[in-house]
Amino acid sequence: IKTVRIGTRGSRLALAQTQIVLGALRAAHPGVEFAVVTITTKGDANRAAPVAAIGVGVFVKELEAALADRRIDLAVHSAKDMPTVVPEEFTISSVLEREDPRDALVGRDARGLERLPRGVRVATGSARRKALLLSVRPDLTVEPIRGNVDTRLSKLRAEGGPDAIVLAAAGLARLGRLSEASEVLDPAVFVPAVGQGALAIETRSDDEAVVRMTLAIQHLPSRQAVEAERAFLLAVGGGCSAPVSAHATVEGRRVILSAFAADPGGSHVVRHMAEGEAAGAAAVGESAAKALLEKGGAQIMGRSPAAMGHASFEAGGGDD
Repeated sequence: IKTVRIGTRGSRLALAQTQIVLGALRAAHPGVEFAVVTITTKGDANRAAPVAAIGVGVFVKELEAALADRRIDLAVHSAKDMPTVVPEEFTISSVLEREDPRDALVGRDARGLERLPRGVRVATGSARRKALLLSVRPDLTVEPIRGNVDTRLSKLRAEGGPDAIVLAAAGLARLGRLSEASEVLDPAVFVPAVGQGALAIETRSDDEAVVRMTLAIQHLPSRQAVEAERAFLLAVGGGCSAPVSAHATVEGRRVILSAFAADPGGSHVVRHMAEGEAAGAAAVGESAAKALLEKGGAQIMGRSPAAMGHASFEAGGGDD
């Protein structure tokens, strides 16, 4: 096969994640040449506006355009950046073994969430994280923040910056900065974003050779967990502007999914647990979404189930 071109965003974390994929592909296919192609996405170009205001797929569309015109043969994404509906001409051909899916609190000192002083400023660009923070600590002042992992950590350390920020533990780990976390948050309470910590490879649907190549590095339990979460989010109709998510784990042949929905201020939270066969992970996610909506999720999110359409993930700019 010809040289296989791997598309990626240009942030330090995105490049680190691409090196993980590149290493796995080279180990599985030692006779194949690979090249990395860096592409700037709309989310990278506009670092001031909230991700939800820029639109669905802000870290994905330019990579898909490069796939379509054959500038690249596969694209590496943080799974949580990917919209729930993938265009027919593309496919998520592989999901690698998941890194830690949890959120992490990084503060100016080592105090965890429960021990932060009353009223301190905690920054996040995520509606999900804001609602969960306020559900646990309604006294906190939660404010917005944008930028990649390094940028957000720099803002935390800067004079006048927030007292703490919340980031994905996976991004910190991949950059060798997990030791800076004050606390890694319990996923049973602080439900992670759909797909958080997982790397997804997107290819052209009709490129059978590259699809087969990427399947060789897939981690099936991670794929099943992400499929359950993606199916949940699609069925519930949540997006990057909605405080709603699900987190799945696979134990043997079973998938266990924990889901929540909240109002933006975190004063009302609805939770649901579901379990089923890992081989039918998507069905578990769909049934959990239905149950969550019926338990009041639709009402506290301020809409009816019939009004919910295709969802996007909590686009984080590469698991930040």
